Amino acid sequence: LLVEDDKILADALVRALVQSAYAVDVVGDGEQADNALALEIYDLAILDIGLPGLSGLDVLRRLRARKSRVAVLMLTAFDTLDDRVHGLDLGADDYLAKPFDLTVLLARVKSLLRRREWTKTPPSPGGPTTVSIGENRVDFANFEARRGESLIRLTLLEAGLLRLLYERRGTGVTKGEILEKGWNLHPDTETRAVDNFVVRLRKYLETDPSNPRLLLTVRGAGYRMEAEPTTDA
Repeated sequence: LLVEDDKILADALVRALVQSAYAVDVVGDGEQADNALALEIYDLAILDIGLPGLSGLDVLRRLRARKSRVAVLMLTAFDTLDDRVHGLDLGADDYLAKPFDLTVLLARVKSLLRRREWTKTPPSPGGPTTVSIGENRVDFANFEARRGESLIRLTLLEAGLLRLLYERRGTGVTKGEILEKGWNLHPDTETRAVDNFVVRLRKYLETDPSNPRLLLTVRGAGYRMEAEPTTDA
């Protein structure tokens, strides 16, 4: 789904996406975007922040409140660190500032869809997509985490971070590695989002998030999954 109120830009993006073999729906305001995302299933939404009516951030907030895990690429005319962090914290999966080159946007779209497929594959060759982490069962294929009767639906970034820490359990993972290998972002990206996402995952997975036992901070470096998770058949 492409959500863009600038018709000239929207037409150019639709042409580029269709030429790259993507099926595209396009709407021009926040209300139409909210309705489309509520009624249809999309692999990816390209969502402009500066929309008439509901803003792109409002649309994103409603989308995540419905527990939808469609991948979201935010477009914005403003590219400050606070804007980027706010969008990621609301559940965006990537962020692109205007003006941008079409080849850059197409690369981001391809990267997001590839990351989604990577997250859904088994963490080990031939292994299951569902693993146990402490008292939690995490299903990477369906972007879900369960503890008892409690169900948490994971975003693409949450699942990517958790999977990378799981694959590297017992060893420290730097923030740069999380950005590059877990999220397909440049490792030098300046953002507090990694720390914020670890805090969020601790709330999901830890018995006492203020005294974590599973997701530990490696001082001055990054994070480490301390548990010895086992896979489920």
